[in-house]
Amino acid sequence: MKLLLVEDDRTIANGLEYSLQQEGYDTIHRSNAIRARQVLSEEIDTIDLCLFDLALPDGSGYDLCEFVKGRRDIPVIFLTAYDDEVNVVMGLDMGADDYITKPFRVRELLSRIKSVLRRYHKQNQSKRVIEIGMIQINTLEGKVYKNAKEISLTALEYRLLLILANHVGQVLSRDQLLEKIWDIAGDFVNDNTLTVYIKRLREKLEDNPQSPKIIQTVRGLGYKVGD
Repeated sequence: MKLLLVEDDRTIANGLEYSLQQEGYDTIHRSNAIRARQVLSEEIDTIDLCLFDLALPDGSGYDLCEFVKGRRDIPVIFLTAYDDEVNVVMGLDMGADDYITKPFRVRELLSRIKSVLRRYHKQNQSKRVIEIGMIQINTLEGKVYKNAKEISLTALEYRLLLILANHVGQVLSRDQLLEKIWDIAGDFVNDNTLTVYIKRLREKLEDNPQSPKIIQTVRGLGYKVGD
């Protein structure tokens, strides 16, 4: 379980990192918003929860929360010295899942983290089917349907579609896709073969593969599904 901690107070950060690691969490610590965004841009798919200090030297936890929630639905807990109602409401409206004020007891924070992760686990268990227009992806069965008729996909085709479907509305570059599907099922995938797999998926899923509506090309950037 990997946690991203963004806290500019080195003393607090060191104490939290030690306590979290003692509980078995894998932690990444960054002290400012710029470095946190870099980690999120590169590793957001591997991060399970974010702990954001609200007041950072080069930004705020609000901005980081918005950045995260716009890319992936993972839990965010704010750490802040402010305890007035306005800040609490603003943080929750931004999509934060919990909010704890400093000073706090580490055991209380650990309890909050476990509670939020349990809630997300239950929510994700109920999200068995991803729907993209006429396409349904049953993630528990590992099957894909078009208009209720099963579509046969190879392991790598399914993985590629699932990656895109888990980032609806987000443009994924070719490099990002290659990194995520590298060596799936023992297949070597390079830039040329990625093009082939995108073409195969479109032939199986699109009404008109020459004018794709599901897997869209964003010229010069990459691919995306959804609006």
